[in-house]
Amino acid sequence: MHAESTASAGLSRRSMLAGAAAVAGTAATLSASAASGAQAAEAAPAGAVAAPAADRITEQPDRTGGHARATVFKNVRPYGARRPVDLTVVDGVITADPAPRGAKVVDCKGRIALPTLVDAHIHPDKTAWGEPWVTRNPASSIAEYTEEDVKLYHALRTPLKKRAERLMGHAVAQGTRAMRAHVDVAPAYDLVGVEGVGSARRALRHALDVEIVAFPQHGVVRTPGTKELLEEAARTGAIDRVGGIDPIGFDEALDEQLDIVFGIADRHGVGVDIHLHERAATGMESLRAIIDRTNALSLQGKVTVSHVFCVPGLSERELDRLATDLADARISLTTVAPSSDLVLPIDRLREHGVEVGLGSDGVRDSWSPFGNADMLHRSHLLAWVRDARLDEELEAAFRAGADGGARLLGLPEADLKPGSPADFLLVRGECLPQVVVDLPRREMVVRGGRIVARDGELAGH
Repeated sequence: MHAESTASAGLSRRSMLAGAAAVAGTAATLSASAASGAQAAEAAPAGAVAAPAADRITEQPDRTGGHARATVFKNVRPYGARRPVDLTVVDGVITADPAPRGAKVVDCKGRIALPTLVDAHIHPDKTAWGEPWVTRNPASSIAEYTEEDVKLYHALRTPLKKRAERLMGHAVAQGTRAMRAHVDVAPAYDLVGVEGVGSARRALRHALDVEIVAFPQHGVVRTPGTKELLEEAARTGAIDRVGGIDPIGFDEALDEQLDIVFGIADRHGVGVDIHLHERAATGMESLRAIIDRTNALSLQGKVTVSHVFCVPGLSERELDRLATDLADARISLTTVAPSSDLVLPIDRLREHGVEVGLGSDGVRDSWSPFGNADMLHRSHLLAWVRDARLDEELEAAFRAGADGGARLLGLPEADLKPGSPADFLLVRGECLPQVVVDLPRREMVVRGGRIVARDGELAGH
């Protein structure tokens, strides 16, 4: 047992994830009051103007007669190249070979093509995205925020699976090709979240890869019944990973929590992804215990630690030593770029071989009214908190959202070269750094050579 508590005054998502003071507010009752007018999920981008007919991306049907599925995306500028090229896609993969006879042709009008991105850490089950405006109550500890989660869950009228699918579909339309979804598992919800996000995953399987993490937001040990639900979720194959949260600061049971989480992972062959908000020595104690269990159970390559706020404050010598140990255990990390003092030192960690993914975290839930599940915007925020100025720094922020997440989820890198999966988005712009700054509308999103979204909307929706 340790005396350090996460119930410190002023704790909020912004303060916990960014170290800032809690947002003050009146003690209004949490409500999901109806709001007339356009809802946030349906609002058009500011300044959006329909393209002239002659400038719109056009496509011609294929006439391959049921043979190899082939499409030629003409006049594309990969990564903002000066001269447009044609991308030929056969059965979902970019090829250097000539296009098969009768291939579909899509004229992309010189748009920039960029790989679609990967959201390495998101909570789609909690979202109020697309719902009437929610008035949030003050909260000052993780325990209080979890109470607000339960209130919001009961207040929202739209079923969880529909809300999750709506948000995940929006993420696709903004250029996300894969995500790791953390889903609350606790007696307050049973396995409704796992089932709902699983349903959304099935509905969007043509456009989105999804890993599901059973996340014990209410604690593994402090909330009786959670351990059994985590076990059931893993045993039935409904999840890909089992989670944990602040073993010392919140659960106050370092060894017991990690024994439960790693035991479930070992018995059922699932991975691990643990939220670690603990800082300084407390966080390092938990992180070292995670490394030890990973090695002891031969779970190398199957463990991720999210947030990891104890890492940014380390000296260079301490960071190098830790990074070496993480790389040896093949433990990956994720960050949501909350602030300059809490964002992970991605470049230094990568130098040691530690994979780092970028995520969007919660989206308009009881913790915060902010969030949009747009990973290009999250790359923008990463560049912002890292004070990026140079083109290469802006490009590195994009790579963290695209390539870093792909490596973390074990996906092939979508680099727009022959042999790459045909997963890309199209935008207007001059170059990649300018796109990261200006965040233009996603005019088209392509998954496996198929157009899955246009102008911010899922194709066919």
